[in-house]
Amino acid sequence: MATFETKLFGNVILDSEKLITFSQGIVGFPDLKEFLLICDSESRDGGGIQWLQSVGEPAFAIPVMDPSIVKPDYNPTIEDEYLKTLGEFEEDDLLVLTTVTVPRAIEDMSINLMAPIIINITTKKATQIIVENPDYEVKFKIYKILKENKERFEKEKAGE
Repeated sequence: MATFETKLFGNVILDSEKLITFSQGIVGFPDLKEFLLICDSESRDGGGIQWLQSVGEPAFAIPVMDPSIVKPDYNPTIEDEYLKTLGEFEEDDLLVLTTVTVPRAIEDMSINLMAPIIINITTKKATQIIVENPDYEVKFKIYKILKENKERFEKEKAGE
């Protein structure tokens, strides 16, 4: 284990067993190949935003989230050819994430359904795929959905 400095999270402990490797980098950043997935307790409980923090570029971290939180029917068709870099896997080994965009007007917060990130949680190998499906938007707005989900969760928690 080693510690490295990040712009957003300060000192982060690098546990090599948690290192996620993109053999071809991510879209727009082909040279960035090693990342850590950083999440808070809310994210671990099935909600919220997580961060893919670059190990090679301490100032680079992108917000990501599980798209099923806001689009339960999200199920992109991906050719097996694109998943070869992930190594051997069962379907349950795959974690699908989408990038989150948070503009100044938070009501316009969105996720990119056309470019999911697929991580083999067993091998820690990952890839980002471009999905050609007109039903999946580049800017699928999520603020209202997240707000409704939070309100529903708080009501359930209060026993209403």
